[in-house]
Amino acid sequence: MSLQDKGGQDKAGQDKDGQDGRPQGGDSTPAPRPGLSRRRLFGAVGAGAVLAGAGVAVGRLTAPEAAETSSSTVTFHGSHQAGIVTPAQDRMHFVAFDVITDSRDELVAMLKKWTEMAARMTAGEEAAADGAIGAGEYNPPTDTGEALDLHASKLTLTIGFGPSLFEANGKDRFGLADKRPAALADLPKFTGDALEPARSGGDIAIQACSDDPQVAVHAVRNLARVGFGVVAVRWSQLGFGRTSSTSTSQTTPRNLFGFKDGTRNIKAEDPSAVSEFVWVDPQDDQSWMAGGSYLVTRRIRMLIEPWDRTTLHEQERVFGRSKGSGAPLGQKTEFDDLQLEAKGAGGKPVIDKNAHVRLASAEELGGIQILRRGYNFTDGTDGFGHLDAGLFFIAYCRDPQKQFVPMQQSLARNDALGEYIKHVGSAVFAVPPGVREGDYWGSTLFET
Repeated sequence: MSLQDKGGQDKAGQDKDGQDGRPQGGDSTPAPRPGLSRRRLFGAVGAGAVLAGAGVAVGRLTAPEAAETSSSTVTFHGSHQAGIVTPAQDRMHFVAFDVITDSRDELVAMLKKWTEMAARMTAGEEAAADGAIGAGEYNPPTDTGEALDLHASKLTLTIGFGPSLFEANGKDRFGLADKRPAALADLPKFTGDALEPARSGGDIAIQACSDDPQVAVHAVRNLARVGFGVVAVRWSQLGFGRTSSTSTSQTTPRNLFGFKDGTRNIKAEDPSAVSEFVWVDPQDDQSWMAGGSYLVTRRIRMLIEPWDRTTLHEQERVFGRSKGSGAPLGQKTEFDDLQLEAKGAGGKPVIDKNAHVRLASAEELGGIQILRRGYNFTDGTDGFGHLDAGLFFIAYCRDPQKQFVPMQQSLARNDALGEYIKHVGSAVFAVPPGVREGDYWGSTLFET
């Protein structure tokens, strides 16, 4: 589904209010205690160490990012999980876990602990109340400590459950088989897929997004640490430079091919589109998923070197947009309507019949839309002198079998961009609704 130029109308609107009267997944509020540090400075730390920590904090606050942005937090509790329609942060750490226990009680206990930790970390606190030094010098710290001097930076943590958690190899380990929604099925193999099992699938996923990469990595690290013996990391991916906007307040970013990406993405300020295409309705299938969504990930390797040798004319033909302005070919500005019927010299379509923007458009797909939330990645080289770089595609949708699958089937068969990309990782997860006070991640699944 690479580089999807898809989604709803990009129009200004009012914030989508949740049941608590605040925007769900995008409510940023000032940290309760403004200052140099997002974390508490412990009384046991000497004055010299405090000054040293202050110096580090000042260095970060005078960097390009604004102090107001880095110190803000996103509400954890609500009717929907944060990190979906929340204005996309700049950095991401995504991890998929395998559950290595057969004990339902152990799994639920871990989810409860994770929820408590997630609420603390997204609020700018340590992972546990006694922090990095409060547990005593002869005990492992309950927080790994690398984010003690950092602000929350709009950290969000979002959880999802894979098909294999419900049933794998005919085995129903946790008594969940009859609660698996029909929409939560492994994705079919698409034309051109070169999927690596070590980069695909998983029982549980955690998406950590923040404007500070160390904050996101810290969150995942601490959840993985506490999950030891219950879960094991299957694969993970770091991402930078969001490749889509989920709010009209954001500008359209560029992917590693240099094109503006996700111009027509669904925006949080379009509640009708979000309701129709993102949130699961109580009547859709399993009642425990009401208010949740489905998460699709695709690790898309971009063949950087061949692309960089391609002419500008060919690059723009492949995408169907101007590389500079982002305007659809034949138009002047980025948000001009697609003129899919427009003809040019010799009666040829101005936007090529195999152009990515055409094949990814709702007009060509019977109205299908998804919410994109992907990130660029660079993971060194492939051992042959080529960059291992590309797009970590993330999409949220109400039903991946009815939205993502037909979309990707069309792109895989016909997209001119397919010559320059390779899909090497894939996964799908059911994202439960938001957490109410006193509940935990997955409580609607395990308690009903």
